[in-house]
Amino acid sequence: MSLESWVAYLIACVVLTVIPGPSVMLVIGQSLTRGRAAAMMGVLGTVVGSIALLGLSFAGVGAVLAASALLFQLVKWAGVFYLAWLGIEQIRAARGEGAVVDLAPEQDTAAAWSCFRAGALTAVLNPKSIVFYMAFLAQFIAPEGNLALQLALLTLTSSLVVVVVLGCYALVAARIRTLLGSRAVRRRAGYAGGGFMIGGSAFMAVTR
Repeated sequence: MSLESWVAYLIACVVLTVIPGPSVMLVIGQSLTRGRAAAMMGVLGTVVGSIALLGLSFAGVGAVLAASALLFQLVKWAGVFYLAWLGIEQIRAARGEGAVVDLAPEQDTAAAWSCFRAGALTAVLNPKSIVFYMAFLAQFIAPEGNLALQLALLTLTSSLVVVVVLGCYALVAARIRTLLGSRAVRRRAGYAGGGFMIGGSAFMAVTR
């Protein structure tokens, strides 16, 4: 792989990650409702899910999804309903003031791992990403080069981009959360966080 190809891949990854999608909406929602640390666990989960997608794409799952409209729709709607369910649960928690009550350490740890699982599943249950990775990455791989080394480099690059870009989204949302002093305002932030998750679900639903 040439340096020019790697730079082009890096730029493409940044542009595609910056554009709001289900994972961006999820991370913003988590940051608004549960704070920066929990949201960063969601970012880490998204990275793990993205790496899994890369493996699935090169294993041929992307081709299967592209060829089977029914299977594609099943995976897509599983992701849609999962993200919508997360949003609804968050809004219900906000109504019960769960979004504004300080958690005990063991509860905080459980919430963090819940964010990690949500990030990973949201990434994996996006079939368009699987098909995209399969078509996108092939353009930057030199057939005459070391395939394993190139895949490792592309995976590392995309993972770092996800961490930096989604991390920035999480930090901005967390900063907004710290400025919301009153319980009533923070409860509204809980509603907003759930709304972002539902928005990500809607985005996933309308994309073809």
